[in-house]
Amino acid sequence: MGKRDALQDLLRQSHHAQPEDLPGMARRAARQLGAEDMVLYLVDHEQHQLLPLPGPEAPHREPLAIEGTLAGRAFSMMRSFGGPVDDGARLWLPLLNGLERMGVAEVVAAAAVPDSSLAAFEAVASLLAELVITRSHYSDRIEQLRRRAPMRLAAEMLRAQLPPLTFSTGNMIISGILEPCYDVGGDAFDYAVNGDIAHLALFDAVGHGSGGGMRAVMLASLALAAYRNARRGGFDLVETYHHIDTAVRDHDRRGLITGVLAELDQRTGRLRVISAGHPSGLVIRRGKVAMVLPTPTALPVTLGDRRPPVVIEESLEPGDDVLFYTDGIIEARSADGERFGTDRLVDFTVRALADGLPLPETARRLVHAILAHQNDCLQDDATVLMVRFLQPGTARA
Repeated sequence: MGKRDALQDLLRQSHHAQPEDLPGMARRAARQLGAEDMVLYLVDHEQHQLLPLPGPEAPHREPLAIEGTLAGRAFSMMRSFGGPVDDGARLWLPLLNGLERMGVAEVVAAAAVPDSSLAAFEAVASLLAELVITRSHYSDRIEQLRRRAPMRLAAEMLRAQLPPLTFSTGNMIISGILEPCYDVGGDAFDYAVNGDIAHLALFDAVGHGSGGGMRAVMLASLALAAYRNARRGGFDLVETYHHIDTAVRDHDRRGLITGVLAELDQRTGRLRVISAGHPSGLVIRRGKVAMVLPTPTALPVTLGDRRPPVVIEESLEPGDDVLFYTDGIIEARSADGERFGTDRLVDFTVRALADGLPLPETARRLVHAILAHQNDCLQDDATVLMVRFLQPGTARA
């Protein structure tokens, strides 16, 4: 039996499958392709570990660290890695939904999987990643597995509203990440791609002493909803800014949100940005900072009736990376009070990009560097939103 049979069987089973059925489905698909077994691992929300997906037919496995393992390398680099082991061979495949990294699949075989069979295993892994996404809409099992700590109510509210961490159109890649996972404040990001235009937003709401970050999350949630409402109503960038500003001010006049609103034309590379009292974005080109986007070009949200916003326009070149971030990145302080700072941010990002890392891996490592700088105890949310502008039709991560 071959690739077509394995995929058809997976599709047939998927219509009534629960999350705990997926390990058995993966095992049967692997045997149809000539392997002995396939084991699914999902990444935890902090992206430190790969956690085996449990089920009645799942063999016992221990969690695996992303750092320093072949499984973690497949996850990080978003491609397959394999080699011989004592009892045969292992092949590690990334579980990708588009370019969204869900985890890895371990293929257990008596001998190394030949190159001629690799595409079949990759197709099965891709379908299984899609099933992980869809099953998580109807069950809490996958979400529960990916949590390694209790999630506070404010974080529960905000994370339910965020888009997937990574998305690609072939002309561009968008990747975002937010920390801390289980106790967020008022940071949020959003994006959408409509035709040739990619819409991007990053918000940092100030809660002014609200308990558990709830007020900040309520403000960020309102900004997200107003942003989407304006975007879906066909508003331009200036109209969108005013729409968000009015909506938040009508709800909470004393609330304050800094933010970035941007549009990128995938055909031309034209980038248009409003920075509402927010840290400046960076454009990195051929290993150097090509430009620092001007800021502020508008007042923070709820103050937008006092001064009209200014839209900045820049032209990106193929291969450019744009980095937007919240102040929790550069203001992170070590135990002795040293700020992470803009220079360290630039140096880290440039080096990561020079290493040829996929964009979502660059974002992951950047936020983890912030956490390490503060001994894994953030004083503020740390959020990045990165965009890579590619040659039309390119799909490089």
